[in-house]
Amino acid sequence: MTLSIRPMQTADLPAVGGLFDQYRQFYEHAPDLPLAQRFMAERFERGESVVLVAQASGGELVGFCQMYPSFCSVEAAPIYTLYDLFVSPPAREGGAGRQLLLAAGARAATDGMVRMDLTTARTNVKAQSLYASLGWVRDDVFLAYHRRVGAPSAPG
Repeated sequence: MTLSIRPMQTADLPAVGGLFDQYRQFYEHAPDLPLAQRFMAERFERGESVVLVAQASGGELVGFCQMYPSFCSVEAAPIYTLYDLFVSPPAREGGAGRQLLLAAGARAATDGMVRMDLTTARTNVKAQSLYASLGWVRDDVFLAYHRRVGAPSAPG
């Protein structure tokens, strides 16, 4: 499959919203296309993230990655958190994920970032293999935690 990787444009928002909805479903969230499209449109309109898309030779968008700018306090430098990476199931195994990750790294370097971070599900072994093949290093030192806010927390 011939692909081109490029920054998302306004005209891509409906297709990227659809891919983002599929991404959320992959992580066991209920389908909600209006929510997905609104979320991606807000990030784009506010300039809060960098989104790269994988476009097939026929014009169809088959994948995307989304990076959020942040900082590493220890390195005292800017980084990107690559939060979302998704390739539609029919386009998997065609190199889109690899090309998106390579383009994301190039973009991070161009934007002056010193590092990129990402997390993935422990069960997402295929993605882990891809990351390792591109030189990403798994963190075996630090544990990741999260806590919901605005909702009651469980005791404990």
